Amino acid sequence: MSRQRDALLEEARALRTRQRAPEALAVLARLEALLPRFSRLHQERGHCYILLGDAPRAIEALSTAVGLNPTLPTSWDMLEQLYRMLGDAPRAEAAARHLKALKQLPVQVVVANSLFADGDLEAAEAILREYLRDNDSNVGARRLLARIRAESGAFDEAEALLETALAQAPDYHAARLDYAMTLLQGQKPGRAREEAERLLEHDPDNRDYIKQYAAACVALGDHEPVIDLYGRLLDGQPPSGPEVADLRLWRGNALKVTGRQAEAVADYRASLHARPDNGVAWFSLANLKTYRFSDDELGRLRAAEARPDLQRMDRVYLNFALGKALEDRGDYAASWRSYGRGNALRRLDSRYRSEVAEACARSSKQSLSAEVFAARAGWGADDPAPIFVVGLPRSGSTLIEQILASHSAVEGTQELTEIGRYAAELGGRDPDCGLPLDPEALLRLTAEEARGLGERFLAETRAYRRLGRPFFIDKMPNNFWHIGLIHLILPRATIIDVRREPMACCFSNLKQLFGTTNQEFTYGVEDIARYYRVYLDMMRHWDQVLPGRVLRVSYEDLVEDLEGGVRRMLDHCRLPFQPACLTFYATQRSVRTPSSEQVRQPIGREGLDQWRRYAPWLAPLREALGDALTEYRT
Repeated sequence: MSRQRDALLEEARALRTRQRAPEALAVLARLEALLPRFSRLHQERGHCYILLGDAPRAIEALSTAVGLNPTLPTSWDMLEQLYRMLGDAPRAEAAARHLKALKQLPVQVVVANSLFADGDLEAAEAILREYLRDNDSNVGARRLLARIRAESGAFDEAEALLETALAQAPDYHAARLDYAMTLLQGQKPGRAREEAERLLEHDPDNRDYIKQYAAACVALGDHEPVIDLYGRLLDGQPPSGPEVADLRLWRGNALKVTGRQAEAVADYRASLHARPDNGVAWFSLANLKTYRFSDDELGRLRAAEARPDLQRMDRVYLNFALGKALEDRGDYAASWRSYGRGNALRRLDSRYRSEVAEACARSSKQSLSAEVFAARAGWGADDPAPIFVVGLPRSGSTLIEQILASHSAVEGTQELTEIGRYAAELGGRDPDCGLPLDPEALLRLTAEEARGLGERFLAETRAYRRLGRPFFIDKMPNNFWHIGLIHLILPRATIIDVRREPMACCFSNLKQLFGTTNQEFTYGVEDIARYYRVYLDMMRHWDQVLPGRVLRVSYEDLVEDLEGGVRRMLDHCRLPFQPACLTFYATQRSVRTPSSEQVRQPIGREGLDQWRRYAPWLAPLREALGDALTEYRT
């Protein structure tokens, strides 16, 4: 993409230098269709309009350029001259101040900042590293390098760079805000909230600090306070605009998680009023699972999806919302087409590869044998508090969590990321699929290190536990990859595998849009089928090398005999039976997953056969699943 971008920009420049501004503008229009937020295309457009003598359009283009990338000296210089020519002294002076500020910075930092703003991370990083070799006391350059590393996913390195900058300049608040954001991206929400609190002590009304504090609360599962925080940010704001659309959406999410559905719907609608083509707000309404779109809303939804200038992720969200709306109306053929378009578009941004998951499974099975675990018996932290619920997404894990969290001794938290992070620290993480690169790294753990990791898990997850109950649930489904690690570091933890019939489970995944970087194996029939087979393969392995360690719960069996299934789970958790577990839908607690509204209702049979309505289009899924259709019960 960057080659095509640079080639188009150079073509436009060449045309402009030959006085062919209209043709240059046509090339820039093609470039804008590909990358509308590329600042240098807008700067070049400003040059073209200056050549054509159209000052208002030149100002509009250059203002867009510096709005996207404030480190464009040429744009500020042209803006100053244009404003002076038009007699607008205040704006001319403002542009001059920006230009002066840039000239006071090292040239390398300005260039790197400009490259970073346009997504040229490698070039920006190379310039900064060379500059910092001789100027390591420049905290601004160090902060920028940290932002680049965080953008590349290297959160630990970004964190270290910002810690060094803050040690040199403790009152560098912009760096501390970046530090809080990096901690949050690195899945350390407790520390992120602490840094946000420090910033708020300095400036309690700073909107960016409030948003960062709220984001950390959400990551910790503490949703109640953010409802009022977002309400505070909304006070006095106009009813429309991108910030209002976001705030309404975020507040709606918090209301949904805490069970206040009617208020959540009102905020999602307010978000759509602020930005009618807000795809994620449309999807959030659909993702309530219980919401039904009116005829008027369906028309607006279709019109929004048909817009040719829509951003790709908005189109993804809209197609999944449209799929649900049409499903509710019984138009399954059109619904399947919408789900298919959404999956295909989402798959374009995914780097997931099934063969990586299959190779990880083979490596794990070869290296983690029964003898390995027998030789390490008794390792780890001696604490029975954690209950791990594993399996595939959309298998019923939220239902299991809700049932267990209805027990007076058990606290539900959320899908915690600590175990996956420890696995990555030990053996690396595949950058495309997020799976362990070296499962054999577990063999290099010492007894002391295993105990330390178990104690670290208990300490780091304490921030998610606010009720003081003796047991707590981590329901990250992907932890089925890490059962060996869990057993080594937490030998007394409970592990429950929730399994759902493969056609129902895979279909439910295919019609669910997950977070932008999560569960990327769910956006294609072949991928989800192969992943289901790998999951069965891994669970068979754990059963062989750690017999009796994992309790298997069938979603279908639970629907048929709720009390029997509940008693079996509680026995496995070494907990007495409590009737509240049967009326789990009455338990008031925050639920973050797509099943949040479903688990607030009595268990029903509708989830067993929903896929059959789409049977005419699911033959490829059935074929790809193969013998998993029968062996999932083994």
